Amino acid sequence: MPENSQTSLRIAVAQSTVRQDPSDADALRASAAEVRRLMQDAANEGARLVHFAEGALCFPDKVVMSELGPDEIGPSDWSKADWTVLQEELDRIAALSGQLGIWTVIPSIHQLPAARPHNSVYVVSDQGKIFTRYDERMLSTTKVTWMYTAGEKPVTFEVDGWRFGLALGLDVLFPELFTEYDRLDVDAVLVSYATTGVPQNEHIGVQVRGTASMNTCWISLAVPANPGAGLESGVADPTGTWAAKGPEDGTPGIAVTDLEKAEVSQIGRDFRRRTRERVNS
Repeated sequence: MPENSQTSLRIAVAQSTVRQDPSDADALRASAAEVRRLMQDAANEGARLVHFAEGALCFPDKVVMSELGPDEIGPSDWSKADWTVLQEELDRIAALSGQLGIWTVIPSIHQLPAARPHNSVYVVSDQGKIFTRYDERMLSTTKVTWMYTAGEKPVTFEVDGWRFGLALGLDVLFPELFTEYDRLDVDAVLVSYATTGVPQNEHIGVQVRGTASMNTCWISLAVPANPGAGLESGVADPTGTWAAKGPEDGTPGIAVTDLEKAEVSQIGRDFRRRTRERVNS
């Protein structure tokens, strides 16, 4: 075990207000202000890492972004997005991470020079620097047809000897991505998810619990604040049991829990590795 490794690590998972128009500078600033407030709450609770939902800064709507005009879905016109404000607010979030000494996992749109943007998750270190970025791979039909460029690879990073993987959006529905992270020896996967449907997909919580149990790892699920949606943010332990849940009324807030190095995690991983080697030999 690395010298700076810890047997437990306190994390916070947030549910925050998600807005859908990246051209609305005031809305972008309001989302970012709420993110920073929840970051402060997480730091006050002693968390080393805080994890936010897909769309925490903005979850662009396909109709809002369409170049065809009102009520028609077509290729997204990304010149509508206020990229300057998005970058300013991301910079302010990064600076606060450094001030609080907390890691922040914050989804946002990642602009590309000659292609549609990525739907991404930024990892900001406790030094206030962008440490890495993950791009959603399993894009929905709408996202891949009209909106985004797909990502290509898994991403891991470490905090105090704990290795994390990242998943975004519909990645949560694909077990092979979590098997991939299992083979990369992650201790936990941070899943950021959003949907515009009401009620939200309650089965996502079931999916997360089953995936945590099958891979004997911790999974943090961050979803938007959405009263009445029936899905809250939470952290599932390696047995698939919720260790923490966000506010049940769907309002903005955080849930805090201590991840623990569990013997069942390593036993399960060793068993899966041995079995795969035998079957594939």
